[in-house]
Amino acid sequence: MLEPSVAALSADKSKVELRVVPNTHGPLSVEDITPILNQPDFVMLYPISPAINKAVTEINTLCGQKTGDHELFFVIAERKDGSVIIDVSEDKMQASMTITSAWGGKDVSLPDILTTLKSKKIKMGLSKPRIMALIQRLSILPPGESCEGIIANGKPAVNGENAILTRKVALARERLLQPQEREDGSVDMRNLGALITVKPNDVLMVKTPATIGTPGFNVHGDVLQQIPGKDKPMEPGTGTSIHPKDPNKLIATLSGQPVENRKGMQVDDMLQIKDVDVRYGHVNFKGSILITGDVHEGMEVKASGDVTVMGFVESASIEAQGDVIVSKGVIGRLIKEQELSTKIKASGQICAQFVQYSHLEAQGDILVTKQLLHSHSTSNGFITVCDTQCRRGDIVGGVTTANKGIRAIAFGATASTKTVLYCAMHQDEFKQQLKELDGSIKAMVVAGLELEARLRKLPPKAEWQNDAGMIEQVKMMLDQKHQMTAEQAKEEVEYTQQLTEVENYYDNYFIKAEKHIFTNVEIHIGNAFNRTQREHGPCVVKNINHEISYDYNNR
Repeated sequence: MLEPSVAALSADKSKVELRVVPNTHGPLSVEDITPILNQPDFVMLYPISPAINKAVTEINTLCGQKTGDHELFFVIAERKDGSVIIDVSEDKMQASMTITSAWGGKDVSLPDILTTLKSKKIKMGLSKPRIMALIQRLSILPPGESCEGIIANGKPAVNGENAILTRKVALARERLLQPQEREDGSVDMRNLGALITVKPNDVLMVKTPATIGTPGFNVHGDVLQQIPGKDKPMEPGTGTSIHPKDPNKLIATLSGQPVENRKGMQVDDMLQIKDVDVRYGHVNFKGSILITGDVHEGMEVKASGDVTVMGFVESASIEAQGDVIVSKGVIGRLIKEQELSTKIKASGQICAQFVQYSHLEAQGDILVTKQLLHSHSTSNGFITVCDTQCRRGDIVGGVTTANKGIRAIAFGATASTKTVLYCAMHQDEFKQQLKELDGSIKAMVVAGLELEARLRKLPPKAEWQNDAGMIEQVKMMLDQKHQMTAEQAKEEVEYTQQLTEVENYYDNYFIKAEKHIFTNVEIHIGNAFNRTQREHGPCVVKNINHEISYDYNNR
């Protein structure tokens, strides 16, 4: 065992010096030197492990040799100041600090921390209480021990909310299939309740304006721009106006039937007819039409609003700028290949209990509560064939095309009836729009750089500040720059939204079977195709990597 006297502090008391004679004190191990450093005078100093290992090696090498009679000198410990390390997360939204206690040297102080923060360019989101808490913990840490914690957080940008239009009145289609309950608790299937009408000054729609959002910042102080919410116009239609005291309210100016359109609502006159047949003739009305009976074979009905039929539509034609609602059924027949006797076209939605051998075309959704049989149906929205209890709803035969998705209880039939489904066929159009937006943004960037270069080439202000013509020219250039910057920011927001639409396209638009997909159902989702060779149970059908995929869990 080594005597304590072989080690002593250096003259400036900053180091521990070991003086040994190999033949007298050796051989040694690291464990022989450790107790020396545990003496009260040395315990606060930092052990220099490489120097200790080197000392042990040299002493043992010379031990037993003639040269081992000479004294060797080693520095095996030293005073070491405390240290502070700042780590910044990869996204620059968080900074953490690690403080290490000193080995007999100077501990880290607040000025040291501030200097390190400045060198790391940490400017924003700092928490003084957290910093002080770490310094306080440092006061009780043994030499060489560390404490760490998060001391700065950035603030994420808060994107704006899109404008929302909230309808405050019911529509004719919502009256469909809502039989009224009798006093005894039974349901009167023929009584669908009172007609839906509004009177002047009734509030039809309320707009929740888009919000701008708030910018954020990272710990370096860089501004993180938010994406403003997208506005949605609310424009008054026929029989409506903006509230005189509240621009976010749309009110009725006439009595009539409320009809929803793409940008707001309108109030239509209501034409009520019992039956549309050869005795009544074709109907072309500027407003909404309520037919309490049926639309008979060969008849045509056109309206600038909704068309509501309380009975059947049989081998007839209906065209509406609003919704087409058929309380009972739409019946047609096959005239010749691909030509069907009943045609319904709506700028809004089409709703019916059942449809067979008919051509349906809707800018909005198509809702059939029981069966869609051997028909050609096209929707820019969703096609849903399902009752409210999800008990029945079959698509059998024909061609069903919906841009945003198709949902039914069952597709096809046990007899393997050929049934064709098309869904989500427009991703290429979104990609083209994205490409055009990208080109437009790049062109604006180039134009902005050129304009910036022209502004930099202007002579000193003193030479032209009294020249009215030059002042006007500079003003025009600055206005142009401002407009270009605003337009570029707008298109960049559109680009981000469009990119999200493209990337998530097939996650958002798919086909859903609540119970069955039978054999011989052709499924087209984008560029993916599959014809079922066996029956499938409840599933969601998607385009994954250009192939049709059946997910039996995500229901």
